Amino acid sequence: MKLRKDKWDNVTLGDVCEIDPSKREISEIPNDTLVSFAEMADLNEHKPDFKYSQAKPLKEVKTTGLSYFRDNDVLLAKMTPCYENGKSGLATNLLNGIGFGSTEFFVLRGIKMLPELIYHLIESDLFIDKGKLMMVGTTGRKRLMKDFVKNYEIPLPPLEEQKQIASLFQSIETAMEQVDGQEKNLLNLKNKLLKDLFSEQKQFGNLLKKKDFETIKFEKVATNISERVEPKKTELTVYVGLEHLDADNLKIERTGTPDDVIGTKLKIYKGDIIFGKRRAYLRKVAVSHFDGIASAHSMILRANEKTIEKEFLPYFMQSDAFMSRAVQISEGSLSPTIKNKTLAVQEFILPKKEKQKELVSVFKQFDTTLQQLKQQKTTLKNLKGKLLNEILG
Repeated sequence: MKLRKDKWDNVTLGDVCEIDPSKREISEIPNDTLVSFAEMADLNEHKPDFKYSQAKPLKEVKTTGLSYFRDNDVLLAKMTPCYENGKSGLATNLLNGIGFGSTEFFVLRGIKMLPELIYHLIESDLFIDKGKLMMVGTTGRKRLMKDFVKNYEIPLPPLEEQKQIASLFQSIETAMEQVDGQEKNLLNLKNKLLKDLFSEQKQFGNLLKKKDFETIKFEKVATNISERVEPKKTELTVYVGLEHLDADNLKIERTGTPDDVIGTKLKIYKGDIIFGKRRAYLRKVAVSHFDGIASAHSMILRANEKTIEKEFLPYFMQSDAFMSRAVQISEGSLSPTIKNKTLAVQEFILPKKEKQKELVSVFKQFDTTLQQLKQQKTTLKNLKGKLLNEILG
């Protein structure tokens, strides 16, 4: 791709797009026309496509202060943390070409720049990082100001070069979507195998039969570790909160520091299992690869290696059989939580220890492949960011 950057004009976003367009253009459309309605939750993080949560008659929304948009408009979250997380979208396939929605996003309508290119600009780390410095408001509800968006400086390629650049970014997006699809399919297959393993059939292909299973209480396979730590008095440097754990992912991808938190926490050692005992339906369980401290809303568990393979326990805890039981025994309405004593006496049907090593090798291969796919997505995202900085930065 050959670009003539020396011929490009320097402009602002306000020069190339209309921001929060007027609703006057829909004044002649019948009031009973159904239109799409989008909420902030409908927008994705760093993904252009999103689905609309509702359909509403035009008469219910056109005289309100809601955001108005139409097909090919770009939506940009203006409030924290949605803005900082890259929540944005490109409107397509709207009902009758019209959409309304949250006042917490800006609408950008391309005039001199392709909407696809505008989208890639505003969801880039370069744009987001600059915007963070210009946000106003309280810590919890900072917002991006319209003047920043309007006056954000960009180079403007000719239309034909815009098409080339947009096509390049679309090919990267397509590759990322393909990897994402492979990751989802693989995770679904892993979860199905876990479900089959602990189902009433009690079998796993040709590897296991009913005779290879036994009923055992949870307290026989795992010990609850409740060693307490004061964050300000510890020499440990890593903190893990429930916000750092991802559903159905045994690997801890993010961490904090003890300086981030107050109040007594739990000590964790390398190899311990961290289980989110609060709101267990979120399916948060991971294996620590370091010594540190963890949220008091988690449960720290250690395998009893006399009765279970250490590496098998976390896979069992990922299964629907364990998670469903965890939800059932949770107590409380607003923040349902599991008591250790209640979990300890729960009985589960597990493969006997001598069969568990073979099962671990199967599930480890899944995890290895899933991590490889995650790395591919990261590589593609970094490539896109680098190209965006080089071409339009």
